[in-house]
Amino acid sequence: MAAIGFCAHDHTACVAEMMAHAEAHCAAEGLNFTPVRQRALEILLREHRALGAYDLLAQLAEDGLGSQPPVAYRALDFLVKAGLAHKIEALNAYVACVHSGAEHTPAFLICRGCRAVAEADTALTSGRLGEAAAAAGFHIERTVVEAQGLCPACQGPAP
Repeated sequence: MAAIGFCAHDHTACVAEMMAHAEAHCAAEGLNFTPVRQRALEILLREHRALGAYDLLAQLAEDGLGSQPPVAYRALDFLVKAGLAHKIEALNAYVACVHSGAEHTPAFLICRGCRAVAEADTALTSGRLGEAAAAAGFHIERTVVEAQGLCPACQGPAP
């Protein structure tokens, strides 16, 4: 599957669709999707890049939704546990999940220039890692794949 995040798309429709999906998911799961959590997800969706908790907190504070660090950390923790966001370990930052609600194994392509993040769906049982695990009799439960490089915009024109 192609990575989502560096390709051109109708960003307004993307955010609206993902927010509607998140609201329906939380309602179906009985999760309390508070205004702070909604706004945090909206910010992550709007940015399409990795944001640290303090980056998020600054925007939440501008919106009058709290200025203390626990506000951002609680919202991010909720979003990750609900499957609506991912933590990018290499950056200690967060991105909205573009495959929320679907069982998937994400791999992240992280631009070191602009911090844009594209999420690609991978399969645990295919590819060399899956083959190596099968050969060793190992059952993979979780992977974290984060590749760093330059997105098309940061690469500049081809020589």
